[in-house]
Amino acid sequence: GPTENRYPEALSRVLEAHGGLDAWKAQRTLTYVMPKETLSETHTIDLKTREDRIDTDDYSMGFDGGRTWILDPDGTYEGNPEFYHNLMFYFYAMPFVLADPGIHYGSTPDLEFEGKAYPGIRISYGEGVGITPEDEYYLHYDPDTGQMAWLGYTVTYRTGEPSDNVKWIRYDNWQPVEGVLLPASISWYEYQGRQIGDRRNTVPFEQVALEETARPEGYYEKPEGAEFFKKEE
Repeated sequence: GPTENRYPEALSRVLEAHGGLDAWKAQRTLTYVMPKETLSETHTIDLKTREDRIDTDDYSMGFDGGRTWILDPDGTYEGNPEFYHNLMFYFYAMPFVLADPGIHYGSTPDLEFEGKAYPGIRISYGEGVGITPEDEYYLHYDPDTGQMAWLGYTVTYRTGEPSDNVKWIRYDNWQPVEGVLLPASISWYEYQGRQIGDRRNTVPFEQVALEETARPEGYYEKPEGAEFFKKEE
């Protein structure tokens, strides 16, 4: 549609192969479950405001549009909620999040895997866009179907130093949800530079749902008993 004019032709093709940006933008709320041996996580995201929350049996965390909060009465959660609250959402909502505002697109060499060449698009963020504007992403797609096949991403961990270490995730397990294709699972692979090795681990996503309605007022706000996450000084 006319909304896609500002994207490179290759990205427009990938978005169309996944049901189209208009179909994605018609949706307001995304939910999915990440099953885990100990605590399964239910993720809920407002696709317009990007408020979100993650709920488990032991703790919850969320982002109210301005600050990250955590509700963890037993001190179970050991990670950094500010880093984690929307981390999997970005990996999950591919390729659509790569059409967010403020993104720059460039060229990158094909990625070779098992004798096949996957063309790619280099993605970088403008200043002040995203948590770490230094991070870069590489979307590689199947030239036959146009569907996304790989995501490469640099990890700066907020050091501010651009990294040339690119990690690789394979996207080869898509499922239709409300007219768009979203991952049923994604797999991290071993790599040496741009040489892809063996599959390392797979993360499944279950009970995936898209809804055109927003969650009730206050759903993403800090609940009673929770605290805002304080950065380590």
